[in-house]
Amino acid sequence: MIITLPLFAQSKKELQAEVTKLKAEIEQLKKPKDVELTDTVKKASYGLGVLVASNLKSQGGDSLDVEALTIAIRDVYQNKTLKIQQQDAMMIVQTYMQQAAEKKNSKLKESSAAFLKENKTKEGVITTASGLQYKVITAGKGKAPKATDNVTVHYVGKLVDGTVFDSSVERGQPVTFGVNEVISGWTEALQLMHEGDKWLLYIPQELGYGDRGAGGQIPPYATLIFEVELIKVN
Repeated sequence: MIITLPLFAQSKKELQAEVTKLKAEIEQLKKPKDVELTDTVKKASYGLGVLVASNLKSQGGDSLDVEALTIAIRDVYQNKTLKIQQQDAMMIVQTYMQQAAEKKNSKLKESSAAFLKENKTKEGVITTASGLQYKVITAGKGKAPKATDNVTVHYVGKLVDGTVFDSSVERGQPVTFGVNEVISGWTEALQLMHEGDKWLLYIPQELGYGDRGAGGQIPPYATLIFEVELIKVN
């Protein structure tokens, strides 16, 4: 026992070191391998992955299991036996994506409604019968446009998180358009304004781009915030 105890202690220590090493190697294997885009095929493959993943996320599929998705792609390319056949897969995916989109849209609607509910209680914010909200920054004394008029304006458009999606101010050039040629929130607000007015508009999604969003920058059901200066009624 006097002789074997140190040997046992040494082997136990070595065993613990080996276990630690194996655990580290397993964790390393779990990490996704990076890819070097050294040729056209790899670039096209990676690019396709970007397009597919972006499309899935935009439709509410951001809770998908990326590992299972990757294994399915590998199984198809390597002609392995599929765990779910293509016809069944179509039905499963269609149901999942529909439910995911509904869940995402429900959150977007709730978020927009919550913002407007809180915003209407702030000092200086006026709410019209349609749900449009506005706040006067500067009061002008010029003409008020009719629906059939053209107007020249400067504006900055933002989402409720502060993201700027469009700005004539940044471009350094005001824009001219017909009062009835824009989203209904603008059409209503412009007819309440006068030349020289600068207002903050808070446009509910029903008076904006609704369930379709716009241009990839405005998501569905988004409340829009515009700082609008009515320069001239033409």
